[in-house]
Amino acid sequence: MLPAGPKNNWHYNKKLKPLARELRNHMTYAEVYMWKYVLRASSLKGYGFRRQRPVLKYIADFMSKDLMLIIEIDGGYHETPEQMRRDRIREIALENVGF
Repeated sequence: MLPAGPKNNWHYNKKLKPLARELRNHMTYAEVYMWKYVLRASSLKGYGFRRQRPVLKYIADFMSKDLMLIIEIDGGYHETPEQMRRDRIREIALENVGF
């Protein structure tokens, strides 16, 4: 698969847009805090972030195109062996396109 970049819109998945919108409207407390006080607070030297961004077949909690960085805020359910396996698969897929 091609590296993420402007030519492929950072592997934006428009099929997931409705779900991403729903997740933006119902963010967890931790996600709201991260967005309001960290990522949106202009304390990151001008690097922009998008929240609940569809990438490949996933929805990243936060994504910076400039930094090629995805930040996930995971809750307790990510501690199960099955979810840890799925998270690792997602991580590898995103790393393979350059995040």
